[in-house]
Amino acid sequence: MLVDIDHVFATPLFDPNRCGIGYHPLHSEIAIVGYILGVFLLKNRIIKLIFIGLLFHMITDLIDCLWMFSECKDCYLQSEIYKWIHI
Repeated sequence: MLVDIDHVFATPLFDPNRCGIGYHPLHSEIAIVGYILGVFLLKNRIIKLIFIGLLFHMITDLIDCLWMFSECKDCYLQSEIYKWIHI
């Protein structure tokens, strides 16, 4: 998906111990809120389907992060998700 184009701007480009949620701009909490609002507020079916796809993409990335966190506690402690929960 084009939503992963923001991975190109990450340094390093690939880090197996990094959770994408909260790290990449199109995976930020503001973007996720925008995707949720788009699902409920947009009237155009095609655009609404795109926002549903973006939301499902965030859910699958979150599942991937949770799976990684189960194996790497330090990864969780350094993630943006940890910062969101422990404000």
